[in-house]
Amino acid sequence: MDVPKGQPQPVSRKWRLTGWLLAAVWLFFLNVPLGTALGQAEPWRKWLGIGTLVAFGVAYVLLFEWARAHRQAGRPIPRGRAAASLLGLLALGLVGIPGTGADWMTTLVFVATAGVFLLPAVWALVVVVLAALTPLVAGYLVPGWSGVSGVFFAVLLASFAMFGVAALAQRNGELRAAQREISRLAVAEERARTARDLHDILGHSLTVVAIKAELAGRLVEVDPSRAVAEIAEVEQLARAALADVRGTVGAYRGVRLADELAGARSALTAAGITADLPAELPELPAERDTLFGWAVREGVTNVVRHSGARHCTIRVEPDAVEVSDDGRGPTAQAEAAGHGLVGLRERAQRLDATVSVGRRPQGRGFVLRVGLPAGAR
Repeated sequence: MDVPKGQPQPVSRKWRLTGWLLAAVWLFFLNVPLGTALGQAEPWRKWLGIGTLVAFGVAYVLLFEWARAHRQAGRPIPRGRAAASLLGLLALGLVGIPGTGADWMTTLVFVATAGVFLLPAVWALVVVVLAALTPLVAGYLVPGWSGVSGVFFAVLLASFAMFGVAALAQRNGELRAAQREISRLAVAEERARTARDLHDILGHSLTVVAIKAELAGRLVEVDPSRAVAEIAEVEQLARAALADVRGTVGAYRGVRLADELAGARSALTAAGITADLPAELPELPAERDTLFGWAVREGVTNVVRHSGARHCTIRVEPDAVEVSDDGRGPTAQAEAAGHGLVGLRERAQRLDATVSVGRRPQGRGFVLRVGLPAGAR
């Protein structure tokens, strides 16, 4: 099932159950005040103590799970609601004093741990200190409550443990957020790659198809046999473009420099541009051969579309490829068609290569050059 963008990933049923158990297992420590309530001789004290402890336990578990859900989803816990919830827990503990006696202070352990899980570190520390000092102060001020000093240590130990639980929940939430971001970026990168490849493939192929179709139209009356040959090539180009699109979508398409040079010769000839191409090619690593193939495709496409040139030269060296013409050079129209150059630069960056475009140093014309740093292999 797809998850909408920005929404938390679904949590498995096993982990949801684990979260509930993690909160509920702490309720075991309410057995001391519960035993005190069950031992009350007066029914109203007994049931008041039991009722407040049950309400306290349910409220604590729900509060813990609510806070955990916020942390896992990467959402901030509202401070107002957190403070109100802590005061509610404290009030339930205080209301149960007639039934639980001095043992009500066991609930302070839960108030302290909830504060750690709900509040920022500074405020959580304040809650823990107050909860830890309350048994000591109450034991000194209230006769008969001196035997609960052990709650002081219980508050400190439980709060320390909850700091670890809170940190773990926070890190899990951050990890889930990072995983969602990685997934989003991966999808965006794949879409960009597909869009770039389709632009480069269709831009070149459709340009050649348009030129050959125009040439065939001019030859219909003066040279029908050649017009038929050009139309046949248009059909072959269209089928090849369709195969390239399918290959790109399937992520298995490759580009070879030799094939691109052959296609460049055909495209330039159909456009009436004299092609000066290398007779032999140097041995190139596979990745460099592919990059140079893309450079030839992009350069020739721009020459045919925008240059108005009569002559185009392609030079291939072990560490560079260059496409130049004697046309009018860069124009506003050529700059507007810069999507292919963007894609070419992205490909070049993977090999630490550079892409330079502009006017030729001598005379009229435009030059596209892709070069690798000196010493690259």
